[in-house]
Amino acid sequence: MSRQDELREFLRSRRARVSPREVGLPARADGRRVRGLRREELALAAGVSADYYTRMEQGRVGNVSDQVLEAVAGVLRLNPEELRHLRELIADRDHEPARPPARPRAALRMMLDLLGPVPALLMTGVLDILAINRLGAALLTDFEAMPRAERNEIRWIFLDPRARDVFPDWEEVAVEAAAWLRGALGRAGADPRPQALVDELTARSADFARHWADHRVTYCTYGAKRLRHPDVGTMTLNWESFAPTADPDVYLVVYTAPTGSPSEERLLALAERA
Repeated sequence: MSRQDELREFLRSRRARVSPREVGLPARADGRRVRGLRREELALAAGVSADYYTRMEQGRVGNVSDQVLEAVAGVLRLNPEELRHLRELIADRDHEPARPPARPRAALRMMLDLLGPVPALLMTGVLDILAINRLGAALLTDFEAMPRAERNEIRWIFLDPRARDVFPDWEEVAVEAAAWLRGALGRAGADPRPQALVDELTARSADFARHWADHRVTYCTYGAKRLRHPDVGTMTLNWESFAPTADPDVYLVVYTAPTGSPSEERLLALAERA
């Protein structure tokens, strides 16, 4: 799918969830059953011409002013992450040169190993796994034992049944993973990797196709997840993502447990086994 196609489908999906009444427009009298707002109704509510909005939705407008973007976002009830995604889709990034594949520096890999009782990973913005420490592999899965082309966390979540055992709340994790990939696609520019991953998962996972069709987007770089290990039980762990300033295409992700919690005890027990 091209950037223009993604822009069109994203805006169409957001129009479908807003009714004319919600933006102060009268109910339609022509009897047509159209879910949500028509293009001309959105344009009227946002204060732009129907022709201009149509061309914008189709990706046929160059620079779009912040005033117009914010007006459209307001009508569509976009949250901050959705507005950021819209801005990135509108931006002309297809002509940016693709960056070379990210590779972790030796010092980053050494730091990963020295984290000891903290599960940690190095990954790219599309969640390709570059490296994982011993406790991370024990907690999640040994990505480094996989063929290089398969070392991707989103791919693992949707295509490996064992991921459903690791994440008791698998459905929530899957929603977040698909939403993160949509954000990665928006900022990809000429990088073909995000779209290749979308194509593979759409073809191979009905669950991914279902979540992808919802057009959710996220850029969240922290949170909490429940994880289950057959030897120590279920833990609730916080996760944080950090980007080394010298390596903006690499992210360090670490999992920690609240001090003094049962989850900390179980994580320490897992560390002793790993």
